[in-house]
Amino acid sequence: MARPLSFPAPFAGDAAPYATRPTQTRGRLYPEPESLTRTVFQRDRDRIIHSAAFRRLKHKTQVFVYHEGDYYRTRLTHSLEVAQIARSIARILGLDEDLAEALALAHDLGHTPFGHAGEDALNAAMAPFGGFDHNAQALKLVTALEHRYAAFDGLNLTWECLEGMVKHNGPLLGPHARGGEVPAAILSYARAHDLELDRFAGLEAQVAAISDDIAYNNHDIDDGLRAQLFPLDALMAVPLVGPVFQELLDRYPGLERQRLIHEAVRRLMTLMIEDVVRETLRRIEQDHVRSVEEVRLASHPFCAFSADMAAYDAGLKEFLFANMYRHYRVNRSVAKAKRVVRELFDLFLNQPNVLPPEWARGCERPGSAETARVVCDYIAGMTDRYALEEHRRLFAIEGGY
Repeated sequence: MARPLSFPAPFAGDAAPYATRPTQTRGRLYPEPESLTRTVFQRDRDRIIHSAAFRRLKHKTQVFVYHEGDYYRTRLTHSLEVAQIARSIARILGLDEDLAEALALAHDLGHTPFGHAGEDALNAAMAPFGGFDHNAQALKLVTALEHRYAAFDGLNLTWECLEGMVKHNGPLLGPHARGGEVPAAILSYARAHDLELDRFAGLEAQVAAISDDIAYNNHDIDDGLRAQLFPLDALMAVPLVGPVFQELLDRYPGLERQRLIHEAVRRLMTLMIEDVVRETLRRIEQDHVRSVEEVRLASHPFCAFSADMAAYDAGLKEFLFANMYRHYRVNRSVAKAKRVVRELFDLFLNQPNVLPPEWARGCERPGSAETARVVCDYIAGMTDRYALEEHRRLFAIEGGY
């Protein structure tokens, strides 16, 4: 098991030389007076929190669809957990906490209703029209679809925030890209506002990305156990996870199940966070990184798990995939969710006149690519509850209309 951190926070209270500095921002696409009381990244964070897309995350699920119960995490509670982890890591590393938090809060804005099931269904429906990608959808939301401000569409976030939203998992173009086709929406936007798609994002974005991984895996252990999708005994064979549970069982015999789960999850998160900090500092020191531009120009990410922790993480993902994401109860919800999304898409695509007027105005002829993209934006913005209700209104044959 990893040793506790043996070093103090190296930049406690001070910015590291490789931090992104709000005073050196590349600015916003639409120039506007900045706040006298907040940095540019604090303002980005606040605009994300006040957006309609962020509020809708309250009723968007990740693994469970809406009717499974109210206890389980939603996209909103997950985003808050990711933000808390990201701020903690950013503080230790001397990074800009506000930018890391903003990126953590924004990372799920583009997700569909019904978690990965909804995304898979919408991507399949959009296959003839360029597909669907939640990162591209998030960019579209914050640059076009949010209609809140008088002078511009979107939220007019800083270049650094947009860069981090698009590239938090690494470059999209060039020799260090992870592969795969770059969504057309991202390429189109980058032609007008260059996000340097062939470079890595700053460390704050890298921190937000790995914080998502830490939060996701650990709260799925929590949700999976509480939903009784797999027994505690099954986890005992999972490296890292099993020893943490066993240590607690040995130290606190008879500890009630709820406390046991919570205590184990918080300890696992701590181990992962400490590992990320160690590995990130090791890589920075090894490469003698002294600026954020050196981070962007590197050939590899700096914020990452160590090799041992990466192996543990992969083992946990494999366990959750087999025992949780493919559980028959989840499969039933997935089947229903995909049917709802597909049927809504087909109806709106072929009969756009049944869309709400503000959406129908953006459509062209039935079945066209332009209409498909409007329909895609409409469905992607739905909550689980709204999608189910819209499906009932349009497909249920019942007394009265």
